[in-house]
Amino acid sequence: MDAVAADPPPGLLELERERRIGRIWVSTDEEDQPVGYLRLHIVDGAPHVEQVSMDPAHSRRGHGRALLEQAQHWATASGAHRMTLTTYRHVPWNGPFYSRQGWRELAPEELGDQLKALRAAEAAHGLDRWPRMAMAKDLRPPSSGSTTHSLRP
Repeated sequence: MDAVAADPPPGLLELERERRIGRIWVSTDEEDQPVGYLRLHIVDGAPHVEQVSMDPAHSRRGHGRALLEQAQHWATASGAHRMTLTTYRHVPWNGPFYSRQGWRELAPEELGDQLKALRAAEAAHGLDRWPRMAMAKDLRPPSSGSTTHSLRP
């Protein structure tokens, strides 16, 4: 999967825009150095995990799980009922990891128009050389006293 690893990261302007709207989170190590991040977009009106990236030297230490939990907290507080993502089906730190975190594979008829378009764009980019899938996680309603924010694409 060298072609995937060789994809350039998002530009600083794009990351800054996402930081300003509050849909990007960074995980740091004990010395407060960044070791991973999660980017969240809105797809079909639901929060969509666009990217989770982790420095392999810091994997299996809970950073990815913590980033997902933070995004899920934001989504729940925003009034979302589910989150989505697309990922590789068999790569251990992709599909199996998300399954262990309570995500489930979406059947083709469960994909909204934007998620279908996203999957088509991924295929056009060559990402379907390895089996991919769309997944969702159903979210619990926010507890009483939570603030609800409107979701915007």
